[in-house]
Amino acid sequence: MTSHSTVPPSIEDASSSPSGDAGSPHKGEPVFLAVGKLRRPHGLHGEIIMDVLTDFPERLHCGITLYVGPEHQSLQLRSLRWHTAALLVAFEGYDTPERAGELRNQFAYVTTADRPPLPEGEYYHHQLIGLKVISEQGEVLGKVTEILATGANDVYVVRAEIGAEILIPAVDEFVRAVDLERGELRVRVAPGLLPE
Repeated sequence: MTSHSTVPPSIEDASSSPSGDAGSPHKGEPVFLAVGKLRRPHGLHGEIIMDVLTDFPERLHCGITLYVGPEHQSLQLRSLRWHTAALLVAFEGYDTPERAGELRNQFAYVTTADRPPLPEGEYYHHQLIGLKVISEQGEVLGKVTEILATGANDVYVVRAEIGAEILIPAVDEFVRAVDLERGELRVRVAPGLLPE
């Protein structure tokens, strides 16, 4: 059986568009995924400091299109270079500190189509949030509302419409199947897993 590991919040997930995800190709899957947060201008040539929110910064390169701000303004990356733990980036048409300052404190996104594929049995957090959780006996337990990173393995937080939340370790012993097309997560309910 394959493992049910997840990729932590990053470009591929947690920073999805705050303005809504209508038109997503898969149910619950965001259209835009954040790669960074633009901070403040740096220098005289339109560079701006960007905090990196992606596990795949090597995929950012000159010429790539990023979508900036809540309106997802399409901007072409003119240059980028590392500056301590952040990137210094510059966009076409933004060649002064004043112009770059217009982008201050906004998120920069890519589209879900630009997301790298994962090995079988691994999932991005945003793919799992909102899945209906069903026991092996067919009982609907609730929906995945949050994913906790514990170090050893992730833990899915499942909230029923009525009742306490359920914590399910993201390991094969408990997670039996993930069906993204049906929006379902099948789990084995061990003694003590459900609240009294």
